[in-house]
Amino acid sequence: MSEPAIIAEDIWKRFRVYQERPSSLKERVTKLSRDRYEEFWALKGVSVTVPQGTMYGLVGHNGSGKSSLLRIMAGIHRPTKGTVTTHGRISALLELGAGFHPDLSGRENVYLNAAILGLSKKETDNLYGRIVEFSGLSEFIDTPVKHYSSGMYVRLGFSVAVHVDPQILIVDEVVAVGDEEFQRRCFEHLNRLRSKGTTIVLVTHSLDLVQTMCDDATWLDHGDAKAQGPASEVARRYLNQVNEHETERIEREAAAGNEDAVPHGTTMSIDGVEFLDGSGNATPVGTPLEPLTIRVHWRADEPVESPVLSFVVWNENGVPIAHPSMIPIHESGGPVYEGAGFVDYRIEKLSLSPGVYNITAAAHDRAGMTAFDRVDNAATLHVQPGSVLVRGVVDLVGSWRPLERKVTDGPTDRLRPAVTPPQDLMVPGDTP
Repeated sequence: MSEPAIIAEDIWKRFRVYQERPSSLKERVTKLSRDRYEEFWALKGVSVTVPQGTMYGLVGHNGSGKSSLLRIMAGIHRPTKGTVTTHGRISALLELGAGFHPDLSGRENVYLNAAILGLSKKETDNLYGRIVEFSGLSEFIDTPVKHYSSGMYVRLGFSVAVHVDPQILIVDEVVAVGDEEFQRRCFEHLNRLRSKGTTIVLVTHSLDLVQTMCDDATWLDHGDAKAQGPASEVARRYLNQVNEHETERIEREAAAGNEDAVPHGTTMSIDGVEFLDGSGNATPVGTPLEPLTIRVHWRADEPVESPVLSFVVWNENGVPIAHPSMIPIHESGGPVYEGAGFVDYRIEKLSLSPGVYNITAAAHDRAGMTAFDRVDNAATLHVQPGSVLVRGVVDLVGSWRPLERKVTDGPTDRLRPAVTPPQDLMVPGDTP
């Protein structure tokens, strides 16, 4: 078995946070002994082992110590305590414009960065065309980089970092600054590097990326390693904590807004909408492919026979995603609603992707033609990422069938099942 690419053992990192910064040389000299500062520990005994040829993710909130650990791995910072051992040439892209001289052109900075990373001029000459082509900056390559936009900085910096044949590539969140097309090209190239055996350490806030591309991960929280192991499991544990904190915040905001008046109809009115989890507990959040009940509360000041209650789910862009409605009853003799109560809409597997959704609830007569009441923004559902990745607006919650072969049988072609009888195939994320 090959040696790990990076071994970080018991890493502690302390920074000094000064209360006051001198504004002149005189002030710096006269107040030298009176500088007041606080000690801030960015990392507290973190140990990480990154195997060769894998993609390793570092996740956590802003200020958790991810970037400090990345810089220590790259040799930019020295740990206050602990050791880091690396095996292989390291290329790093840590911050916007790192290693660029603003007065030099893009061409000159390519050669400067390549030299810093240990390449000779001849090696850089051979790589130069590919670097510029990947960056898409051929029109601006002789322009001083101080005139570049943030996206252009990232394009050129990333292109240099990934084309110098690194054995270890260390990337901070800066790739997120690029546009959609460039981000896709970046991740395609990262996959190619990974397939060639390059070790990649990535700091990112995209848990989708961690779940889909990383082998292992570490979750950092205020300088401590809260979880380490398979990327999907670490992402799940981190998401659970984020979801808990968000749920608490949403509940506080909801409680603070309960004093707002809810409009009521004259005959029948909507008294509110709430959400219940799979255990029947009230919750402001939902999780993809988990049970959820949408409960619509109503009030009738006089008897109403067979009313039709419904709601609309709107996404953040104001697009209606779904409009479940009770089936209208045209003949008499149906249930009579009077006083106060509620109706439940049970969802066995919530098919919505993560996001924020607004609910409009309404009550109509039994034919569904006359509206008694309608309440816009009756409730807000926060759908949080879960252990199963949901792409797109909704999950169709379907299943694949086995391969069917196209065969020639007489004058027409037809499809013949490869397996008889057909059996469902597992969808990624399903459990047997």
